[in-house]
Amino acid sequence: MLNILWLIPALPFLGALILIITGSRISHRVAARIGAGSVGLSAVITLFTGYEFLSSGQAFYRFTAWNWFQVEGLSTAISFYLDSLSLVFIFVITFVGFLIHIYSTEFMETDEGFTRFFAYLNLFVCSMLILVLADNLVLLYLGWEGVGLCSYLLIGFWYSEEKNGYAARKAFIMTRVGDTAMAIGLFILFSVFHTLNIQDILLQAPQVWTVGASTAVLVGFLLLGGAVGKSAQLPLQTWLPDAMAGPSPVSALIHAATMVTAGVYLITRMHGIYELAPLAQLWVGIIGAVTLLLAGCSALTQYDLKRVLAYSTISQIGYMFLALGVGAWSAAVFHFMIHAFFKALLFLAAGAVIMALHHEHDMFRMGGLRNKMPVIYYTFLIGAASLAALPFITAGFYSKDQILWLAWAGEKGNLWFFLAALTGAFITAVYTFRMVFITFFGEAKTHISHRPAKRMTVPLMILAVLSLTGGFIELPHTLGHVTIFSDILSPLLPAAPLREGVESTEWTLQLIAMALSLGGVYVAYIFYIKQPKLADELKSATLGVHQFWLRGWDIDALYDIVFVRPFVYLSRWNKHDVIDKFYTLIVRITEYFNSTFVRTQNGILRWYIMSIVAGAILIITISLFIQP
Repeated sequence: MLNILWLIPALPFLGALILIITGSRISHRVAARIGAGSVGLSAVITLFTGYEFLSSGQAFYRFTAWNWFQVEGLSTAISFYLDSLSLVFIFVITFVGFLIHIYSTEFMETDEGFTRFFAYLNLFVCSMLILVLADNLVLLYLGWEGVGLCSYLLIGFWYSEEKNGYAARKAFIMTRVGDTAMAIGLFILFSVFHTLNIQDILLQAPQVWTVGASTAVLVGFLLLGGAVGKSAQLPLQTWLPDAMAGPSPVSALIHAATMVTAGVYLITRMHGIYELAPLAQLWVGIIGAVTLLLAGCSALTQYDLKRVLAYSTISQIGYMFLALGVGAWSAAVFHFMIHAFFKALLFLAAGAVIMALHHEHDMFRMGGLRNKMPVIYYTFLIGAASLAALPFITAGFYSKDQILWLAWAGEKGNLWFFLAALTGAFITAVYTFRMVFITFFGEAKTHISHRPAKRMTVPLMILAVLSLTGGFIELPHTLGHVTIFSDILSPLLPAAPLREGVESTEWTLQLIAMALSLGGVYVAYIFYIKQPKLADELKSATLGVHQFWLRGWDIDALYDIVFVRPFVYLSRWNKHDVIDKFYTLIVRITEYFNSTFVRTQNGILRWYIMSIVAGAILIITISLFIQP
């Protein structure tokens, strides 16, 4: 099965190609079968390939399709590299992506752009698979830009509304900022190692650079710039909340299984560089810690159900960056996988709620759905419990517990990282159950117009099961010490070493984390169920802070002042500069000759004859004068 590894990205690409060529000439049923079926086949091949790979005991498997290009010493192939890290990612991408495709066949059923939607969705999955399977940074960059293009197409899918087009452009432009930094980093890597093959770079790096070498630190920061843009971390996080303009399945795919996790993958894949650049790695952790707190506070104040989940995604990716910053590579990847399960579940369930309520997004216009939509309620509740890391029963508890523990006990961890992660856990529990209580409890404020069928509810049930049970493949020492996941990754990713004398504190820290998680749920219950007037009073007393957090800490406004307005002003001032006048002159001259020649083509035969005669006379006259 390993020799058909290439089919995993090829099948979604083939599906996209067929859908693009056939367009609206095929029925929705056929388009759905092509779109969902191609990703489903990729998921099946991934399962068989993964089983064979793990059974074989191989460290990696490489498949080279053909040599892409060779220029001045840079030889780049279309070559796929399978190891334990890429296996985890392709499993999540194909499996969760397939469930999102199945859900979309009902969610988008009446949309005029049904076939176009699945073509974009398949191309998105293909691009992400290329990104994580690439054995060289050029091919990885192709997939990297592919998901950027597809995010633009999908966020602005309903492009007839101006705000949707704006959101798509914003996502595309802001991620280009990070991508530029990443591209510069690739140029530096090639200048040093004369190759962009990932494994060759990781093998040579310790021999070329010492720990803390300036070039290694520079490359680490440049790659971090790319990761920050794609994974929506501070300071390039503002595009993600606006990305909610796209259909809900798009939000689930971007936020759970594909685009925003690309930065986590890049840093993890290039972990050897960061081990040689401790300053850059420290800043990975700092950015993650600050982002998870800022985004969590913003999530506390949102009204739009999907924007709460968007800020939640930013915050949870912050946890992954924090883990990467302290060298907890396996813990970051484990949280990525579990996050994909519960966040896809939450977005899809939120989409079902929004669809049922006449496309209403405001949580405060919902309510009373607990008994009217029980399947949606219970699956959403399971996803929320996992996001809030409720102890023992949810997968999110076990994945987040590892990060909290290593933020404190790891050699690269410290008290500030631990306090940030702990505070974020409390905030997460509050805003998560604020969302649950406002949406599903209380009095109904909007009539239900549509009830989701099995194509929407079955994927929710599957994701709900994974959100509960997925964490049991990796348990801490205090709760059974199961290490299936870390054992799979251990040949590739080094374990984070612990500081001396901290083992005895693990139970204490876990109890604190449990108490804060449950305390956050209780606080949300008091404010939004028991005494809802307290929430209104608190909002009135802190209206300035509330509005500040609601606007995302005014980072968009800051960018508008610092970058957008000066650029627009200079563009208007420079509109008629000398260079523009030169090109305008060329255009005017071209237009003049065009209009002159157009008048000669008047359709009157005698004019044509006279022109030929005049031309012949002119040529004969010139030839007579030229001859000696």
